[in-house]
Amino acid sequence: MSNWPFLQNGKPTHISRAEGVYIYTKEGRQILDGAAGAIVCNIGHGRTEVADVVRNATLKTDYVLPPWHCDEREDLVDLLTTKWLRPEFTRVHLTCGGSEAIEAAMRIAVMHYSAQGKPEKAKIIGRDISYHGTTFATISIGGHESRKVGVKHTLQRFPIAPTPYTLRCESNDPTQFYLDELESTILEEGPDTIAAFLAEPIAGASGGAMVPPDGYWEGARALCDKYDVLLIIDEIMTGFGRTGLLFGYQHWPFEPDIFVSGKGLTAGYSPLNALFSTDKVAEPIEQAPGFSVMFHTYGSFAPACAAACKVLEIMDEERLVERTKEMGVVLESKLQAAFSNHPHVAECRGKGLLQAIEIVRNRSTLERYPIEENVTAKVIKTAFDNGVHFYGAGTSIVRDVVLMGPPMTVDESHLDTMVEALSAAVDTVTQGVS
Repeated sequence: MSNWPFLQNGKPTHISRAEGVYIYTKEGRQILDGAAGAIVCNIGHGRTEVADVVRNATLKTDYVLPPWHCDEREDLVDLLTTKWLRPEFTRVHLTCGGSEAIEAAMRIAVMHYSAQGKPEKAKIIGRDISYHGTTFATISIGGHESRKVGVKHTLQRFPIAPTPYTLRCESNDPTQFYLDELESTILEEGPDTIAAFLAEPIAGASGGAMVPPDGYWEGARALCDKYDVLLIIDEIMTGFGRTGLLFGYQHWPFEPDIFVSGKGLTAGYSPLNALFSTDKVAEPIEQAPGFSVMFHTYGSFAPACAAACKVLEIMDEERLVERTKEMGVVLESKLQAAFSNHPHVAECRGKGLLQAIEIVRNRSTLERYPIEENVTAKVIKTAFDNGVHFYGAGTSIVRDVVLMGPPMTVDESHLDTMVEALSAAVDTVTQGVS
């Protein structure tokens, strides 16, 4: 196809089919999917049982106006609220993509205060290493600089706090350092103007599985409570078992006011994302005359809801969350064995089956390779040529990070293949770059 994608930069990869933990190119090459596409395909590829329920739902109802009820929507919300969500999360809003869901969360946070006669509380704090989507609002609040090229001059200003990047933090107490920075941002902007703080529990593609130091999230929650600020957690990549727990934020003892999750909800079989919130957030909006949380045309699409129900059923029956926790320990051990003393790998990091390595020119000084060397792209291409797909992470400021997030159905032999391919690719590329 000569006119796809929109920008014709190089020869695109053509995938002809996918099955299990593998994708297959048009030329017939088998590629181990070490990143589940874009950290999406949690239950593996080619599950006919999911395809069957999507077909049946499409034949039964196809399009149903989003505010209306149908069996598929009711079944999904019941399943989520009984098996996946903590009791306080009573409100669910369904969208197609993650950008839509994050924007909905931002709007709801602002509306929460506007409905209470506090329209001045309208700012949302983002973080400097982050990714929340590609709409004008979500790309503005995100910290993915390379994706702002060409539009940055048009983007809305959002207050920004630093993301915990402990590898390069010069403070002896990184937890307190990053909390002080967050509080300073709130105070500089004025607490009476802040509606919410938006962040990923573990920075995904922007930073490469960046895990915050212990105490950070509890402290951030306390600051939000102190200054009457809602806490919005972006679980689009980390949710639905990816880090070895139901949701990534649950690695720490705190609760958000709103959180958004999506990729693992349908595991790539249909576009669907979800926003979850509490009565505390929703009730002021519900009681304010004329206020509404507007739907998107294909939000809560009935066949997508059917796909989600089947995916979550498979997750439960095959114990994939527990399996992810177990396989994550194995992957971490193998990465440490391969890279803990590598002269060009600064660290391995992550949780569950969301893990990454950061490549550097000098491990001792953390000096990066020049950006024009395109080290990440070279490593990923080399690995792909050798039969494994990885995902490039970073923002152009944070760079040379390779992200791993295979289907949760992988076994130890697949992890061996991934680590061997990554190790060989890093060696090949770093030996060829000055």
